[in-house]
Amino acid sequence: MFRAMDEDKRWIREKAAASLNPPQVETTLVQFSEKWPATAQSLDDVVEQFPLGEPALLHLLAVSSICATRLTRNPETLLWLARPEVCLASRGYAEMFSELHALADDSISNQNFAALRFWKGREMTRVALRELANVAPLEETTGELSQIAEICIRGVFEHWDAEFRRRHGSPKAEFAILALGKLGGGELNHSSDVDLLFLYSDEGQLTPHLSYHEFFNRLGKKVLETFSTPHPEGSMFRVDLRLRPEGSTGPLARSLESMENYYAGFGETWERLALIKTRGIAGSRELAYEFLRQHQPFIYPKSTTPDLLDEIANIKRRIERDLVGPDKLERDVKLGIGGIREIEFIVQALQLIHGAHHPFLQEPSMLKALRALRQLDLLPRDEVLILDKTYRFLRRVEHRLQIEAEQQIHTVPQEPEVLQQLSRSLRFSSAEDFTAALRERMRAVRPIFRRIISEMPAEPAKIDLEIFSDQKRAGKALANLAQGPASFHVAPRTRQTFRKLRPILLEWLTKAADPDATLNQFVRFVEAYGLRSLLFELLVTNPRLLELLVKTFDASRFASELLIRRPQLLEDITRDPTFDEPRSVAENLRRLDSLGADASNLDPIRAYRYRQLLRIVLRDALGLAKPEAIFTELSDLAEACMLFVGKLLGGERLTIVALGKFGGRHISYGADLDVLFVGDDIRSAQNLVVTMAQPTAEGNIWLLDARLRPEGEKGPLVCSVETYQSYYANRAQHWELQALTRGRAVTGPLQGEFIEIAKRAWRHAGQDVDLPIKIDNMLERIRRERGSGSDFLDFKTGTGGIIEGEFLVQALQMRENIWEPNWERALDQLGTRRHLNDSDVGELKLAYTFLRRCESVLRRYDNRSVSALSSDPGEQRKLAIRLGYHDLEAFRQKYANARETIHALYNRHVKL
Repeated sequence: MFRAMDEDKRWIREKAAASLNPPQVETTLVQFSEKWPATAQSLDDVVEQFPLGEPALLHLLAVSSICATRLTRNPETLLWLARPEVCLASRGYAEMFSELHALADDSISNQNFAALRFWKGREMTRVALRELANVAPLEETTGELSQIAEICIRGVFEHWDAEFRRRHGSPKAEFAILALGKLGGGELNHSSDVDLLFLYSDEGQLTPHLSYHEFFNRLGKKVLETFSTPHPEGSMFRVDLRLRPEGSTGPLARSLESMENYYAGFGETWERLALIKTRGIAGSRELAYEFLRQHQPFIYPKSTTPDLLDEIANIKRRIERDLVGPDKLERDVKLGIGGIREIEFIVQALQLIHGAHHPFLQEPSMLKALRALRQLDLLPRDEVLILDKTYRFLRRVEHRLQIEAEQQIHTVPQEPEVLQQLSRSLRFSSAEDFTAALRERMRAVRPIFRRIISEMPAEPAKIDLEIFSDQKRAGKALANLAQGPASFHVAPRTRQTFRKLRPILLEWLTKAADPDATLNQFVRFVEAYGLRSLLFELLVTNPRLLELLVKTFDASRFASELLIRRPQLLEDITRDPTFDEPRSVAENLRRLDSLGADASNLDPIRAYRYRQLLRIVLRDALGLAKPEAIFTELSDLAEACMLFVGKLLGGERLTIVALGKFGGRHISYGADLDVLFVGDDIRSAQNLVVTMAQPTAEGNIWLLDARLRPEGEKGPLVCSVETYQSYYANRAQHWELQALTRGRAVTGPLQGEFIEIAKRAWRHAGQDVDLPIKIDNMLERIRRERGSGSDFLDFKTGTGGIIEGEFLVQALQMRENIWEPNWERALDQLGTRRHLNDSDVGELKLAYTFLRRCESVLRRYDNRSVSALSSDPGEQRKLAIRLGYHDLEAFRQKYANARETIHALYNRHVKL
């Protein structure tokens, strides 16, 4: 209960006199005394025993008329606040949500969401109280305010979404509400608008008279109406949709595709800044994620245009001129000089510039992004401290201004009495001390803003045409991309999109080994694609695709011609969810079987082969697979094509054995397939060789090389098991038996018999005391007959070349009886069995792999066999760049070291 009337008045006057605002506190306490529940704990006990302390409660009543009104209208809220578990600790989303539903009984939507509105007001009061009591840090206050807003938005949306679906049916499309601004960053203040975007996944027709677009726009409108409708229990939040595409003139809700088209074609710098803080808060999480994934290249471009920072500086100047005015520039803590928005612009500008390269910067929270800038050394530590401390200080000031009536106030008052109250609320002894601190903090920000925004050049620096050998031709090509060739109309939007694309394209071209040829291929591809507006928008919004194109055009003329001839293959291949995965023989056979090819029409197989070669080159150019994996994938593709064609031609009785790099599943680009045919089905073998090699408009399938058979080209194409046994035992030369090292049975009924015969002959040859001499003699013969005349350039046949590395391992395999067709696995077994020490194995593997990489990059360009470096230093430089070396001499040194390593190991282990 309460004291007698005179004592009541005296007690109220004493408490009010001790507060920052005696008249307001006295009025509030009087209203409490008149309405205080008779069965409750006495008011004086509640005040004097308040868990956060009496001064904290009186502070709230003194500086917030809206909170005081809420409490006097419903004194039970004060009793609720006086519970230690309510006011002494922060609250999570789940706890808030649970308490709301306990308050709402059956439904939060009853009486126009009365329970939700009451709950919102009560939670806002609790957050204000904890902030004023100085027990909640800034992150907790802004985080809890954001959670309150999210719960309100989600509650209203879920009610109307269910109601609309009950009335009209359910679209087969997802809907999501995205938060931007301070709500997106989880940094809401006490009177923030909540900036939202309404998004749905797909267009469609729900009924003959109601499209998905109409359904979701009506839903959005209903949500908006609910938030804007006055109510005795108070408002919820002011919802602002003006940041959506086309602002107030655009539809409330858009499809994902419509959003993508808008930002790709018309998105401006201020919209990039806004989208930095985007996150999903209601509806489909998957759709929100997809929106952010699609728009990441727009929000965080890999290269920024030179005028980006100028645009941000101009935005800030317009804000100061049009919204603040000269008399408030030093008093507006949000928009003034050195204010909150200036700090946000500093951080967001650096996020735009560096975010694509540093994922930690792709962060909607301003304070977290600021910390990331410090960790990445993109801002000096002293500047980070200035910005962090000033931001926290200005947000405290902003909150004090807004707690009074939950209105959007950002300007420090000039009236002495009001200014004094504000200063004391912020724990300053005088208004003069507060204004001096405010001025000092805000003035410390402007020099950082000038350094970052006004003086810092955009990155990367403007790229001119010096990277091209023929600058005139390159300039004309770039102009044609933007304007189109003569008599070709290009829409303004397409030109605008290309202006965004041009710096990113040039940045990738600077990294190309041959910028001139690569640009030429890019131009040809654009012309072949046809819809350049669509293509440019696709590349602007998906820089990874542009990177893939440029790298492919630079890496392989063969792949470039395929793409130019059939541009649709680019999207067909890259949109395949298995693009990043290797394909086994079995998987290739499964796909081949689905094509509908038959013996009379093998073009689907040829087309499949070229499509898969292109896919492998694309993955190779992007560095998605190591060279060893590329060799295996090429081998598996070749084997699958051969097996499938053989099956269509009815060659089930034919046994096929792979030799050479095909046997080791290690072929490179442009390789023939070394094979032996076993059995008596000569017709099937002939048909297979001819059919695989037959050229058509779709190209051939694969060339089979059967010259390693007994008697070579003079001998029969197919030999029986008995013939092979006799030949290997009596007439085969040593090199033919050495070639069996890579023998691998692929298909047919005689696989096991042949391999047993081959192993016996091979093991016998390995016991020959002259084995090293014979292998060395064969190596010298290869150099004489197949060399180019320059040992240094001959990376395959020359001293310390690829073949020498292969002969070294094969010699040791034969001597130690290690049957393994794959070179790398054979080398590992030699190390495991201690025939080579770990150091030798490691050095040999690195050297051999490097030379195979050189070979692969050279073969990849035209998909043909290459065995030697070009003598032209310019071509050597291109190879070096494609291998990742920007210094030609560094590449040549690595190349020479690899050759020397292989030769030294060969001499040590073969030339004993």
